[in-house]
Amino acid sequence: MAMIERRALHHRIDAALRRSRIVVLVGPRQCGKTTLARGFLAPDSARYFDLENPLAAARLVEPMAALEPLTGLVVIDEIQRAPDIFPVLRVLADRVPNPARFLLLGSASPALLRRSSESLAGRVEVIEIGGFDVDELGPDAADRVWRRGGFPLSCLAADEEASRVWRRQFLLALAERDLPQLGVSLPTPALQRFFIMLAHYHGQVWNAADPARSLGVAEGTVRRYLDLLTGAYYIRQLAPWHENIGKRQVKSPKIYWRDSGLLHHLLGVTDQEALLAHPRCGASWEGFVLETMLHRLQPDETYFWATHTGAELDALLIKNGVRLGIEIKRADAPRLTPSMRHAMNDLKLDALWVLYPGRHRYRLGDRIEVLPFATGMAGADPR
Repeated sequence: MAMIERRALHHRIDAALRRSRIVVLVGPRQCGKTTLARGFLAPDSARYFDLENPLAAARLVEPMAALEPLTGLVVIDEIQRAPDIFPVLRVLADRVPNPARFLLLGSASPALLRRSSESLAGRVEVIEIGGFDVDELGPDAADRVWRRGGFPLSCLAADEEASRVWRRQFLLALAERDLPQLGVSLPTPALQRFFIMLAHYHGQVWNAADPARSLGVAEGTVRRYLDLLTGAYYIRQLAPWHENIGKRQVKSPKIYWRDSGLLHHLLGVTDQEALLAHPRCGASWEGFVLETMLHRLQPDETYFWATHTGAELDALLIKNGVRLGIEIKRADAPRLTPSMRHAMNDLKLDALWVLYPGRHRYRLGDRIEVLPFATGMAGADPR
């Protein structure tokens, strides 16, 4: 498998380490956190602790004694395995002058973020890490990243069969091991059915009633399971935008599988031809483009907008006070629609970008522009 240099993420982490005493990288298992960390510090260094390694874990049995003498960058991988270390890190981070910076890696979980926010408030910067995207692999790889998803071992697998096998085993481990560790009590077959239900809800407004009925559990239980998958960065819940504009608006979140490769496995998609023919193809592409745009733009807030009269906007991104509307169209030549005009007026958008898989960039109206998703972002500015 080829090595891919993730320069933008590397620079982002480097900048965070210069600003903050403690930086936490969070994300799902096997998304590349450890590889990124090893770009900053060799794993055989005495300042590198991989807590999945029993020898490294043994070195941190007395964390204050082990960490206090160290200077420079200290990396602790799988930090969620050492919950008692956070108060120690707070003490070490408050030293003046401070001889060390700490880079912590963890499989994202609500418990990990809660512990870091409670113990390290004001001292920590959290960076979310995902799989590969189009910007890292180049526009020629867009279809492969969409089809296989961004997890490195799936995206860069030798062939389609190897990629599918990896995703099947990954989802099985998620159902058998990871979610039960977070408190999910459903049997593995029921969890796998739940994953498939979520795949068919991909890109749609969430309703807990049908999954709860199918699984034989309360709606509140299903919502909790959805929140756990969201907290572990497998599912994105896109909140609806609410503003007093005199219209009845949809108030439930939209949900998406954040990795398109996992979605495709759950939908039974085997290759590009099957993907393009699948009835959920448009929804799949919408989620894929949305995740890429959020990674590119790093907005402060993200919503979708829909009214009960039919007006809708795929995403409303707010960054530094600028309101950018995003419409995602898998069409040869998107055209101006009434929904776009309503969104511009009702949401007071500074700009609206219509993203599509074509090659040409063109305007549909004042501050409304069609952009090629893979290559057309250069020079685009919502202000």
